[in-house]
Amino acid sequence: MNLVDRVAVCSRSFSKNTVLRKEILNKYKHVKFNDEGLSLVGDTLVNFLQGQNKVIIGLERIDESLLSQIKTLNVVSKYGVGIDMIDLDAMKKHQVKLGWKGGVNKRAVSELVLCYAISVLRHVPAASREVFEGVWQQHKGNLLTNKTFGIVGYGNIGRDVIDLLDPFDCEILVYDIAEFQLPPDTKNIRHASLEELLINSDIVSLHIPLNDQTAMIINKEKIGLMNKNAILINLSRGGLVDEQALKHALLSSQIAGAAFDVFEEEPPIDNDFIRCPNLLATPHIGGLARESIMAMGFAAIDGLDNNLMVE
Repeated sequence: MNLVDRVAVCSRSFSKNTVLRKEILNKYKHVKFNDEGLSLVGDTLVNFLQGQNKVIIGLERIDESLLSQIKTLNVVSKYGVGIDMIDLDAMKKHQVKLGWKGGVNKRAVSELVLCYAISVLRHVPAASREVFEGVWQQHKGNLLTNKTFGIVGYGNIGRDVIDLLDPFDCEILVYDIAEFQLPPDTKNIRHASLEELLINSDIVSLHIPLNDQTAMIINKEKIGLMNKNAILINLSRGGLVDEQALKHALLSSQIAGAAFDVFEEEPPIDNDFIRCPNLLATPHIGGLARESIMAMGFAAIDGLDNNLMVE
């Protein structure tokens, strides 16, 4: 057991998990959990990390301001896969190591993508809401089978979504901001520009990180390229889509529907957007299958010891 290092666990879901708590306490004597369920931002996060030299974070922001105040910190381990909340330049400057394992929750997210695609295609959210309200109205929907499915982002999750789509005989268009190679034997999968993908896809699913290059990548102009029967899915990061432009497109039936698990602000503050009848909205649950929570937790614990200096 490590009797020296002091470890802080910021994540609320990790802190509530008895198995993960036991696992980390078997390795470290001094562990501080977020047992009060605090939203750790700004000074609250700084105060929580005072005196700690290793930390497990979920969606907490690690930046120059924080690292300049917490001089003891030497390892940041990520509970989850997105690292857009971590200022890597600041980590490098302060010689703080990063523990991170990509793709650890990919199946949880990719399964939900298909769930959302089928749900919106078949008008499940609206139908369920109407039955709850005492309205018995049968909606005619569409199959996922044989549709054109646009994947924006050919990373771990994007590739896993493609694997899960195999039985549905979809035509798959793939775009990424980075160079990538498709396998040579993929007859129904091909490269496309973002514009071509948006114009031709029945379903568009986003799987890219949020950074300066991708912020608002789906804006009013890009939404205008989509066909009126198209569905936009975002289980990646809020801030990739102009939510005001999307709200207008949904309310005016410019596109058929959308399914969002992530938002610019969480919880979202635009109730008119959230209440769009053709929007399926969930509270950032993409990676929160029990199996993926355990995988993310064990990876984060491992990252406290197996980590790398940011290059």
